Amino acid sequence: MIVTKDKKEVIGKLVECQEQLEYFFKNINLLENALTHTSFKTYFNPSNERLEFLGDAVLGMVTSEYLYNRFPDFSEGKLTKIKSVVVSRTTLAKVGIDMNLTRYISVGKGLMTNNVLPKSLIANVLEAIIAAIYIDGGLEEVTNFIINKLENEVDIVCNNQHEKNYKSILQHFCQKQHGYTPKYKIIKQTGPDHKKMFEVVAILDNVECSKGYGNCKKDAEQIAAKKTLERFELNIDL
Repeated sequence: MIVTKDKKEVIGKLVECQEQLEYFFKNINLLENALTHTSFKTYFNPSNERLEFLGDAVLGMVTSEYLYNRFPDFSEGKLTKIKSVVVSRTTLAKVGIDMNLTRYISVGKGLMTNNVLPKSLIANVLEAIIAAIYIDGGLEEVTNFIINKLENEVDIVCNNQHEKNYKSILQHFCQKQHGYTPKYKIIKQTGPDHKKMFEVVAILDNVECSKGYGNCKKDAEQIAAKKTLERFELNIDL
């Protein structure tokens, strides 16, 4: 992580970063911009927020086309499920960490916790890099980059080895088939602060359905969503 403004150090990191990306910029300023979090921006080097916005759209388009061409027999629903995992914050952060991007991101000291960056921040930087490559090299270059970095993640999803996001699957089904979004409500919290247990119920169209238990709200919601999918015998396999 770059936390100083020493230009020599920054240039050295940018050179290393390009080797990790396996893409070399014609305009290196684009990469520096993509790696700059808002907590570290300057007048001459803005944050990567605008690039992140563009990168999200480019990533979605390239991934959709790749899945459409690779799996001609898959339904729209199945393609959507695969895409939702592949372009998720969790997957993008994993890919970013594998590329050692944390070494090159410019952030303010206040964002680091035990010298570790939030995974959402790493995912956002990868999206910003995707936009930077798109601007610098065009659609063919960014397509090659995205497929090279994410093809293995597609294989993992198709082999059913990923951690399913049951909330996302349930939400997609409810919105597509019925036009509403599932909600979740905490029913009970038990245990001391350092070891709490949560009981959550999934609510579909104002009707309480299945419950889930977990040591954090997020895990309890995932279990409630999974049980709801099973209760209505919905296909949760990718």
